[in-house]
Amino acid sequence: MGIFGDIGHFIMVPLYYAISAVLIGWHKLFTVLGLDPAGGASWTLSIIGLTVVIRAALIPLFVKQIKSSRNMQLIQPKVRELQKKYGHDRQKLAEETMKLYKEAGTNPFASCLPILLQMPIFFALFRLLDQAAKKGTAHGFLNEELAEQFGDSKLFGTIGLAESFWGASPWGNGADSGAVMAVAAVLVLAMTATTFITQRQLMAKNMPADALTGPYAQQQKMLLYILPVAFGLGGVAFPIGVLLYWTTSNLWTMGQQFYVIRNNPAPGTPAFKAKQDRDKAKALKHPEKYAAYEPADEGTEVAETDRRPAQRVQPKRQTRSQRKSGKPATGTNPNKGGSK
Repeated sequence: MGIFGDIGHFIMVPLYYAISAVLIGWHKLFTVLGLDPAGGASWTLSIIGLTVVIRAALIPLFVKQIKSSRNMQLIQPKVRELQKKYGHDRQKLAEETMKLYKEAGTNPFASCLPILLQMPIFFALFRLLDQAAKKGTAHGFLNEELAEQFGDSKLFGTIGLAESFWGASPWGNGADSGAVMAVAAVLVLAMTATTFITQRQLMAKNMPADALTGPYAQQQKMLLYILPVAFGLGGVAFPIGVLLYWTTSNLWTMGQQFYVIRNNPAPGTPAFKAKQDRDKAKALKHPEKYAAYEPADEGTEVAETDRRPAQRVQPKRQTRSQRKSGKPATGTNPNKGGSK
């Protein structure tokens, strides 16, 4: 197979076992619940269940991605200052920029990690479904019976999960099927739209105004349009089962990002301002509940300081002769001795 084939085999085989194990687990659950084991509904729901398991496992990485992306946004003014200062020296600029990234605890490539980690899973699922349909090949924990069921499963009895828009079209290799083309087209559009909306949501709501200019912002704007177009063009060749996985994953990402932006926005962003307004509205509506979270103004702090009782000054020790003469006491410790 060659060195690249060996590397691909080394990566894909563990993924075959992991993916097939999750698929079979969900498939058995839906079969117990009464769905047809060979039907498209049980395998469709199993693919959605696989997506949920994978995305739940990637939550820690997503949190790290959000933090890194936020830090990248917040340090953009400093990056531009470095560009002005070291624009004539590319090596020095690169060194200082990397130093700034390290101090901020961020990485310009961190935002790509969830997609990069999902790509092998994406291709492994593609191979599982495609080879099960075309050759009846069983990978991982799939036996021949399950592989045949998986490859031949049809949603609504007519839409094969292994079929694609291109394969079902009149110019494709598969049989012409308007239903397959319609469902595949809807999934491709959904996959493209959710990719665009997710990226647009991040730029419109959770990026400071000063981070919307410069090289990083230009890169984000390019990805805003390039990624959906790339997924849309490639999606016509993906099996419907794979499109289901990717669309479900995009919906998860969109919802997860919406939750994070709403509840933990970056400072200086429209989302941060909206959260402040919501918090103020809640405090006005339920003052007894949110009074403890309202910051005290300076006048309140001064008033509280003024009301604080002054420290009692202990009387100084006086001798009998001093008390008679009325002279001030020389001692400073009233705890030792006393008047007699």
